[in-house]
Amino acid sequence: MSNVICSCTLGDYANVRLQLSKRLHREIEQLYGDVDEVNSNICEIELKCSHREFYVNLTGESAEVGKAVIVEADGGYDYGIVYSSGAIAAKKMKLKGLDEKKDDCGAIVRFADKKDAEQLRSVRKREPEIREMCLAKIKGHGLDMKLVDVELRLDQQKVTVFYTATHRVDFRTLVRDLASEFRARIQMVQITTREEARRANSFGACGCVLCCSSWIQKIHANPFAEKQQASEYSHGDSHTYNVIGQCNRSKCCLGYSRHEKCMKKSVADTYPALGSKVATPEGTAIIENINPVKKEISLRYPTDGKEVLISLQDFKSMFVKK
Repeated sequence: MSNVICSCTLGDYANVRLQLSKRLHREIEQLYGDVDEVNSNICEIELKCSHREFYVNLTGESAEVGKAVIVEADGGYDYGIVYSSGAIAAKKMKLKGLDEKKDDCGAIVRFADKKDAEQLRSVRKREPEIREMCLAKIKGHGLDMKLVDVELRLDQQKVTVFYTATHRVDFRTLVRDLASEFRARIQMVQITTREEARRANSFGACGCVLCCSSWIQKIHANPFAEKQQASEYSHGDSHTYNVIGQCNRSKCCLGYSRHEKCMKKSVADTYPALGSKVATPEGTAIIENINPVKKEISLRYPTDGKEVLISLQDFKSMFVKK
């Protein structure tokens, strides 16, 4: 697993995600109807490394997607980008299992200006130096842990160190050394390999940004436990045999590739064999392709090369004997 490759809030990947979020907001009326005024103050703010939290907009100004804001952060303040707002942010909040009335959300202090952006760039320039110092201290203390990333808050009063380890690590002396070195509060956060992959914000084998970095609201421990049965649902698609992601765990997207939660019959019993011939009113056709997710069957006529898509239900009613 590689280390974090971008800060996200100012990177090109963030611009791509923001464009997708803006497109989603343009289609909000078709998805959720009119925006509820009660939830109009809720905003989803993206911080460093695709980390998103929900905040209340008390500034009185419209929080449009892509605007830079200054938010409350544990006794200080930090820099973030508005990722979603209004009804979409409220919907995401419910999907994450949070309640606006019960869970205390932070507040947006103000909208950021050019000075804040310059301050953020100076903070990001300091982080590689902090990382090298942390690596040296970890090696000096002989700690069995892997440093994933360091994050310096915008007010430079807090340094968060993200690491992975297979067992409990006594880092009390390390924290004391770092606190005296940087004159800031040190927070050690142990994360999983899935969280490490999310923070890396890289591309998967499919060519797209990792699902955990782009759109998944909550990272599950094992979204697809029965990975050894992935070939049963692939029906000849070779890409589904690669079930291990960059986190060295089952890919999150495999949890959405199963066309049925519980299958009483195997795919071979449910669908016809590829390449078999069927007699149709237009002539003999060959079963060219099967899509178990959409439950569609592609028929090709060898005479003219014409392809026709039909649903599994129509196929059974036409060709399966009752």
